[in-house]
Amino acid sequence: MELNLRTMATFGVAGNFTGHLEQAGEARDFKNVQTAEANAPKALFPTFIPQGGDSVPAYLKVFPFDAYRVIFPDGQQNLQIEPEMAIVCEVSWQDGQVTALKPVAFGASNDCSIRKEGARKISEKKNWGPSSKGFATNVLKIDSFAPGGILDKYRIASFLVRDGEVYEYGEDSAVRDYSYFYDKLLAWCIDKLNHQQDTGPAEHINAYLQEAGCPQQILISVGATRYTPFGESHYLQKGDQAVVVVYPEDVYSKEEIAHRVKRDNLEEDDISVLQQMIV
Repeated sequence: MELNLRTMATFGVAGNFTGHLEQAGEARDFKNVQTAEANAPKALFPTFIPQGGDSVPAYLKVFPFDAYRVIFPDGQQNLQIEPEMAIVCEVSWQDGQVTALKPVAFGASNDCSIRKEGARKISEKKNWGPSSKGFATNVLKIDSFAPGGILDKYRIASFLVRDGEVYEYGEDSAVRDYSYFYDKLLAWCIDKLNHQQDTGPAEHINAYLQEAGCPQQILISVGATRYTPFGESHYLQKGDQAVVVVYPEDVYSKEEIAHRVKRDNLEEDDISVLQQMIV
């Protein structure tokens, strides 16, 4: 499936796997954010706004995606993989409001993040310039974004390859275990796209989207998995390789995926894989 990320507004969901924000040291950023449910995501944050207007921060107008590398940010030290599944959605608009989202494709995503104190907005930790994020080139079609569809059987695995050794970085997790998923996630995203305000770490993204001409497609990284003890305690270094794999559990075991990472043998029609060198 051919997709043009450069024409899409792109977003991430904060706090959609229980425990991730605490591991990342970011739970305190959301201490004043009120949610409808205890396990609800905290915010929908932008990572790229194509053709954004004056209200869009300059850094969000820079295209950050690269399927093959991550450029280490100058002056920073604490950089982590954020292993996720992302969905491409067709957007329906009426009078500047999003009325519907139709997920059409999914793939492996690295919502790579700087861990730093004092960032005013989530997005400031996410887009530091070209080659700061990743989305797989081999995306898979969504037959039905509902229970019983293709995504019921998919899992997210992630690895750090350093000096020839492969380390499990995020917990191998079922996509269906996101706190909000399917219709509940779409309803939440539509609400945030229309009504989220510029408060705390969140941003008024509807204004951004209107200035961008109401994009017909958007990319939503649905949320990062929890880290393994290794992933929680090890930051990225130049020379590392970050690997995120979205795979069907009825075809491949967790052990086989890890073995395939070691052999660099992940090119299959039913696997979406993202492999990025840290440079």
